[in-house]
Amino acid sequence: MGSKTANRFRSALVQLRAGRVIADNLVSAEALIREAAKGGATYIQTPENTALMELEPELVRSQVQPEGESRPLAVFRALAGEFGIWLHIGSLGVKGGDGRIANRSYLLAPDGTIAARYDKLHMFDVDLPNGETYRESDNYTPGSKAVLARLTPGGVSARLGMTICYDLRFAALYRALAIAGANMIAIPAAFTKHTGEAHWHVLLRSRAIETGAYVFAATQGGLHENGRWTFGHSMIISPWGEILAEAGADPCVVFADIDLALVEEVRARIPALTHGRPFEIEIAAPADDAEKRQAS
Repeated sequence: MGSKTANRFRSALVQLRAGRVIADNLVSAEALIREAAKGGATYIQTPENTALMELEPELVRSQVQPEGESRPLAVFRALAGEFGIWLHIGSLGVKGGDGRIANRSYLLAPDGTIAARYDKLHMFDVDLPNGETYRESDNYTPGSKAVLARLTPGGVSARLGMTICYDLRFAALYRALAIAGANMIAIPAAFTKHTGEAHWHVLLRSRAIETGAYVFAATQGGLHENGRWTFGHSMIISPWGEILAEAGADPCVVFADIDLALVEEVRARIPALTHGRPFEIEIAAPADDAEKRQAS
């Protein structure tokens, strides 16, 4: 399988270990983005919570800004323009007019403009068996729209389905994005170490296989200043479910060359996206219950 170079471009994932000081996180992220751009990547993705890993609601609210005033966003827009790349910032906390905060992903165009925004749909509110508790809805309000973005990394026409972290567990979202035309799926994350060890690889590969699309998942990794562990293992996965690039637990950049012609080849082999059928769910009663109803 393969295609002419017209369908190919180089991609990169930036893996981070963000802390509680935005300025320090920006220095780390910028250095790795520059490394990725100098390595030839024309689509670069960073993790969820690129500029701040903080769990205390008041400390989050005191540091995030409205989109038009966001220092992190301004820094990243300048970087996209400097290198002429598609820079996908996995997410930033952004304060809305009502004071509530969105966990927002930004796709930045090569001229530094904002090409697309996506607010995380699903909130991670959970008590884990190891005693860790997460209440994402304490800090953020969920989005209400799925987003499909058009982009041209390396001059290649692509369509990117934008999601974030916990969205990964909602398979219907990914099928809908693929049917709408996505040939690339973004899943920037800050997956916990506990759940990542159990589910990260299998869920990411499943999303790629189910959609027949490339999956790009930049993530946080390691022990953070707030005392929480994230799993790392940023990955780029082919439409056939092959892992093309994978990080470990430490901050780094990983690269993979992408051939979008492979998407159509894989979908032609297994055209599951066109074979879906409407159905109803029948709840079958045990035979003895059915007999009792008939007798009455």
